[in-house]
Amino acid sequence: MAKKAKNKSKVDPITLSVVRGILETTQREMTLSLEKTARSSVFNLAHDYSTALFNGEPEMILQGQDIPIHLGSLIPAMKVVAAYFGDDIHEGDLILHNDPAYGGSHAIDVCFYKPVFYGGKLRYWTVCKGHLTDIGGPVPAGYNPNAKEIYEECLRIPPVKIWDKGKPRKDVLNMILTNMRARRDQEGDFNALIGACQVGERNLTNLIEKYGMDEVDACIAELLSMAEQHMRSLIATVPDGKYTGTAVLEDAGHGFGDIDITATVTIKNDACHIEIASPPQIPYFINSYEGNSYSGVYLGLMMYAQLPPPYNEGLYRCISVDMGPKGTLCNAMEPAPHMNCTTTPMETLTDAVRLAFEHAMPSKVSASWGHSNGLNITGWDKRHDEEYVTMVLASMISGAGATPQQDGWHACGPQCCFGALTSGDVELLEYSYPIVIHKYSLMEDSGGAGKYRGGSGTAWEVEPLDSEMTFITFGEGRHIPAMGAAGARSTLVDKKVGHIEVKHKGKIQIIRENVIDSIQPGDTVTNMNPGGGGYGNPFEREIPNVVDDVKNGLVSIKGAAGDYGVVFKNPKTLEVDAAATETLRAKSIAA
Repeated sequence: MAKKAKNKSKVDPITLSVVRGILETTQREMTLSLEKTARSSVFNLAHDYSTALFNGEPEMILQGQDIPIHLGSLIPAMKVVAAYFGDDIHEGDLILHNDPAYGGSHAIDVCFYKPVFYGGKLRYWTVCKGHLTDIGGPVPAGYNPNAKEIYEECLRIPPVKIWDKGKPRKDVLNMILTNMRARRDQEGDFNALIGACQVGERNLTNLIEKYGMDEVDACIAELLSMAEQHMRSLIATVPDGKYTGTAVLEDAGHGFGDIDITATVTIKNDACHIEIASPPQIPYFINSYEGNSYSGVYLGLMMYAQLPPPYNEGLYRCISVDMGPKGTLCNAMEPAPHMNCTTTPMETLTDAVRLAFEHAMPSKVSASWGHSNGLNITGWDKRHDEEYVTMVLASMISGAGATPQQDGWHACGPQCCFGALTSGDVELLEYSYPIVIHKYSLMEDSGGAGKYRGGSGTAWEVEPLDSEMTFITFGEGRHIPAMGAAGARSTLVDKKVGHIEVKHKGKIQIIRENVIDSIQPGDTVTNMNPGGGGYGNPFEREIPNVVDDVKNGLVSIKGAAGDYGVVFKNPKTLEVDAAATETLRAKSIAA
């Protein structure tokens, strides 16, 4: 019998609806402001940024439907920043921060916090976080697979005021921007983040002017309570008990071996405790500090929960989390290197949490999305006589996992971004940088096999135009495919994982590690991304669906037989050999 969540009184529903709409519109305006005013392709094409609103406590009163890896970490980061300054927060201040030791995710995600005052008192915060194309340090774009400690990765920025009582701190801003490559891009994105915070401040002030502080506060309290009740009601349907999920983080070629991350979920009444177990931190850039790990835990929870809005901190009031001892992979401490942490190990941590919940409620099982396997590029742009550097988000678009109802979406991942990233137009990327993109396409046989097939990953191929281009690879998913669910399995495993291909004078080099390398004009580097996991026994997939997949280039003739047990009489006409198909599928069921 389901346990009942407590009910609380509500404010006037009409006013609540209007205030909620204004808050949601404010967040969307902040996001649109970033898109329309940002300088770099990471912002204006890929949308690798997130926005949120906090009250004065501070509690997150609205999170945007943006990048999951940003949003979970904003909750502890905002509390750290507010506590750091204490009473030394004034109208017109603007605070910048990126340091994972102060609750941040990874250092290349910079965050701006603007306090919103009304009547001389701190009422709210508007917050914007975005992935810069560079953050200083020895390696362009921030990802250094050779780093043994955080000091080899980046410019660390603990909480610092860049505006003080409305006056910009030009000396501080100049010091920070001077340490970054491609300064024009970084300065433009800084200004976009600042402007978005100001948009939020304006709208919140207008909201108070219209409805009054007490009415707005009552509505926000109700929205927090509404989200809490949604989560409590869901947790109350889960049988009391302890449930465990373990996911494997693959060795990316640096000798540390495969790593297990385990999540143990304890359900009691309408509350949940999540405990994370991970090995000691390592001298490699996949350690995750506590703030970032909250994002992984919350994403795994929300993939299972699939709750309706509102999305705010009330969701997590009945959730407690133990990240394990300090100095471990998912609760790292200085001087652990960390830059790859928002994808690796975050996506594995997410899988572990989701698996634990699925053991509790198998009916809500779904497959994992493709994990991140991307690259950054840098070189000299002769058109402007300046260095260029960017994280190519288009290079890391993988497939979504299948569900009990449908196939996974193509080119929607990676899991850490959960569909919030966009590729941007090929032509705009070629306009922005001295490159030519030869291919951006779905990959045959990349989706995990199942009754419902995982979404396909992508291939992204690039060539520098007139000078050497350095590329830096990061991520994983090059050995272990995305996890399927409910009996899904794949025979053509190598097609389901990612890798990098470098072509030089007709010769192809395959890379499955995180490296720093370079190519010349005439050479190409292609990033092959994993697909999403499948759901259910692939030999139960409807034969017409397999035929359609072959027609559409999603599954090969070999894949149809190996993964789905479907045999064709004639590969050209795609006429199915019914007898051979029945025999092959029967053998698999018997085995």
